[in-house]
Amino acid sequence: MPVRVVDTATPSSQPSSGQDANAGQPSPPSCSLLSAGRCFAGTQNVSSLQKDEAWKVNVRIHGCDLEQGYLCGTMEALNVPLADTPVVTFWEGEIVDAKNYTFFTGKWEASPEDDIRHWSKFPSFTPLLSQIETDGGKSLDLSNYPHIFMRWKEQYFVNVGVDCGLTIAGFYYVCFSCSDGSISGFYYDPNSSPFQKLELKCTNEKHSGFTFSSYELQ
Repeated sequence: MPVRVVDTATPSSQPSSGQDANAGQPSPPSCSLLSAGRCFAGTQNVSSLQKDEAWKVNVRIHGCDLEQGYLCGTMEALNVPLADTPVVTFWEGEIVDAKNYTFFTGKWEASPEDDIRHWSKFPSFTPLLSQIETDGGKSLDLSNYPHIFMRWKEQYFVNVGVDCGLTIAGFYYVCFSCSDGSISGFYYDPNSSPFQKLELKCTNEKHSGFTFSSYELQ
């Protein structure tokens, strides 16, 4: 949720669809650290050419359905200069599993070139690149891969109005480590500073949430 930067450049061309209906591909590994109620804390770097700046960020997962490649949660930015209160947004996520979603976004003004450029910022993506260049990653088996790749798209502000000075027009490319629950991400929005980095650690706390497969309140 960075500060909006006015940019008169022409937006990237609309890419092809990022979804794939190949039901034969297994889902990402079940990971207890990526589950409803899990909390994470860290920072988002929103530095620009004018100044260095980072916000403290808390994230909570409210729902997760690995079979459908879906999760959702809230993000709270704590020290936003233009806001009188912490800014909370609700987001929905797509899990890249080569079944429900591929590495190609196909929307939100992200071209295939933008996708590769951002995914390549994650070292764990490098071993997958050649296969993605060959067939778009449709034949990848990510079920035992030690990282889970996602896109997080903020949908609306929870506690402030749209005139708060921030934008949720973009989305996050996210890489989640199954071993320690750490999260790295990069924000993409053609009208914002590029490659704003999100870094989160699992707090080992678990609060209320729900699991889609069972609709069980926790």
